[in-house]
Amino acid sequence: MILGMSVSAFTILHVIISLIGIATGLYVMIGMAGGRKLPFWTAIFLLFTVATSVTGFFFKSTQIGPPHIIGAISLVILAIALYALYGARLKGSWRWIYVVTALIALFFNVFVGVIQAFQKLSFLQPLVPTQSEPPFLATQIVVLIIFLICGWLAVRRYPV
Repeated sequence: MILGMSVSAFTILHVIISLIGIATGLYVMIGMAGGRKLPFWTAIFLLFTVATSVTGFFFKSTQIGPPHIIGAISLVILAIALYALYGARLKGSWRWIYVVTALIALFFNVFVGVIQAFQKLSFLQPLVPTQSEPPFLATQIVVLIIFLICGWLAVRRYPV
């Protein structure tokens, strides 16, 4: 039981939270790259991305592993993004700091989502049984390239 739910129910809730964070984050990233502010969707993205990292810590584990490290780093990055956006109001260098930290947090969620997809989806599992095969590496490289391009555009175009 986790927070009064079965592990299965909590896992489903965590996945739903993660997918909402990723979907709204991708929408916000496209908006940033296009020079648009999307305040409502940005708030939803940040809220659900924080919730994704926080709920990830509720799963039982006997040791600290990569998910814990990524979750902790993501929460620090999100704290900076939240301060840059809501505390510093994107003044001066806080604009690009917000863009970069928000997109790094989104990248972490997408990166983990790709890992989970290859681990959990039966039609993808045979392609990458050890997650060191070329299709897995190619997918992660394509994701990284997309984020680098969108990030570069967002840093240049996102308004104050």
